[in-house]
Amino acid sequence: MHGTHRGKRVTRRALRHEIRDGLVRSILDGEYAPGDRLIEMRIAKEYGTSQGPVREALRELEILGFVQSRPHRGTYVRAAWQRGMLELYEVRAALEEFATRAATPVLRDDTSELWTEIDGMAQAAQRNDIPGVVEHSERFHRIIVEASGNQQLLNVWSSLGITDHTELTMVALRIDVSSIAESHKPIVEAIAAGDVELACREAREHQRFFEQEMAEQTHAESLGDDATERESADGGPAGGPSLSA
Repeated sequence: MHGTHRGKRVTRRALRHEIRDGLVRSILDGEYAPGDRLIEMRIAKEYGTSQGPVREALRELEILGFVQSRPHRGTYVRAAWQRGMLELYEVRAALEEFATRAATPVLRDDTSELWTEIDGMAQAAQRNDIPGVVEHSERFHRIIVEASGNQQLLNVWSSLGITDHTELTMVALRIDVSSIAESHKPIVEAIAAGDVELACREAREHQRFFEQEMAEQTHAESLGDDATERESADGGPAGGPSLSA
């Protein structure tokens, strides 16, 4: 039987998130292999719940690229589940670079809200409060996206499930949570300096760092490596047009 929560009713957090995170750990640990079917009834029994929260958890995992639903056949672990997470980092990097370009002139004279969220991340990390770190990180990036003044950009960014993506990053990676707050500081410093190009570069590199860590720790090929190979083959810049162009 897969999983470690059999017969235990989860009460600490939203049940579907506990099931989701537990399934991710099982995938990372190799308890579920690529191509394995995730049977709702069996998982519900392990967690002592109905199939409703399991179905919701599987839906989240499909959005985040871990599993694939096949009509009339069930839900299966993706053969290259890491790629779904890596693709999200790339999309976030492009969107947040674009947002930072528009937001820097707006925020440069007052970055206090951003520093407040960084302080919140650091304090949560000291308590080993992972959900707290995630909450303040999401708020940090939301401040920048909202400051861009682009409602469609905010809508697209929000649709990515940023909180869920960040939470699963914390589940999937061996990262010192105390370093999370520090990793956001270069973005704020560049914004405060009014250096639009540097701020954009820091925003993109922030996501690139986590993409590379995910690729390395899960033995997946970084999407950036694909771009590098294309650049070498074409003899020119890789990656195609940027949203910030």
